[in-house]
Parts: sequence; structure tokens; C-alpha cells
Amino acid sequence: MAKQTHAVEDILDRLKQQGRDAQQVTVDDVISALGNRGHGPFLFVPALIEISPIGGIPGVPTLLALIISIFAVQLVLRRDDLWLPGVLRRRSVPGDKLRAAAEKMEGVGDWLDRWFHGRWTRLTGARATRLAGVAVLVLCLTVPPLELVPFASTAPMAAIVAIGLALTLRDGLLMALGLALALAALGVGGWFALGGG
Repeated sequence: MAKQTHAVEDILDRLKQQGRDAQQVTVDDVISALGNRGHGPFLFVPALIEISPIGGIPGVPTLLALIISIFAVQLVLRRDDLWLPGVLRRRSVPGDKLRAAAEKMEGVGDWLDRWFHGRWTRLTGARATRLAGVAVLVLCLTVPPLELVPFASTAPMAAIVAIGLALTLRDGLLMALGLALALAALGVGGWFALGGG
């Protein structure tokens, strides 16, 4: 196995610190905390927040999908400097909820850092990355209607988490898993759209 990295653990530590330092943590605070870490964290962190209890707040899944989609467009366009409108940068979540969500993910983060890094790197190259950005955009479009069904938006967000983590950890195996989850999530979305739910 390749040498262990601490990419996810470090990101979760930064989110916990943000949650401890402020009663309300803005999107801008999270962007600043993540720093210059590529596009991956900007996909998986909002998706991870949506999967947490914070995602149960009405309107939050759609807001987070909008933020992710803006980052995904920039991923497809291969922009290095990520941009987000001021109105979204000023949106916030309670600091204690952000800290609690990050703490709950610590065990998973440690496992991801240990097992996913440096395999099938071709699937995290420039072409595959742009394809992943398109997949994320399509997944984001499914979130607003799925929000009408409690926690149904977890399916596309889980796929986005996997894709964002794959980009962060440069792991093609995880990217393949993320794209497979994306297909499954689109199937779930189609099922709900056709009245299956």
C-alpha cells in the first residue's frame, strides 16, 4: 500500500476548528479554511454537509447543490481560481452543527486517507476530471426535486462526495466508484421523477 496521506483528516480538522471558532460559519469561511487544495474539497465538503443532519434543513440541499454546481462548472472549464458570488459566500451554517458533522466523519476520513490514494491515476487526469465535473453538474440538477422527499438527495450527494474525494486523494479507483454511484443516483432520481416514490 502507498504511503498514508492525511488529506481528508486535515480538511475535517479545519472544519472542526471553524465550527469551534464561530457561532455561524459562512461559506466564505469554509473556502478560506480549505485554501488552495484543488477542486476536490469544494465538491465533497458541501456534499458531506448535505449528508449530515444539516441537510435536513429545508432549502439547504438545493443551496449546497447550487454551490457545488458553480464549482463543477469551473472544474469543467479548468479554472484554477475558484469563484463564488458574494450572496452565496455570505450564507452560513451553525458552527456547532458543522463541528459535530466533521467529528462524526473522523473515522471515515481516517479510513479514506489510509486506503484511497494514488491508484489508477489516469482516472484523475485532466480529461477524466472534466467528465467528473459534468457528472457532478447532472447530479446537482437532481437535488431540488429530490429535496421534496426526506433525505432522497443523499444519493446524488454521496456520489459527489466520492468524486470530490477521488480528486482530492488522486485515486482513480475511488473515481470509478464515484461514477458508478452517480449512475445509481441518477437511476434513483429517475425512479422518483416517474412517481416511484
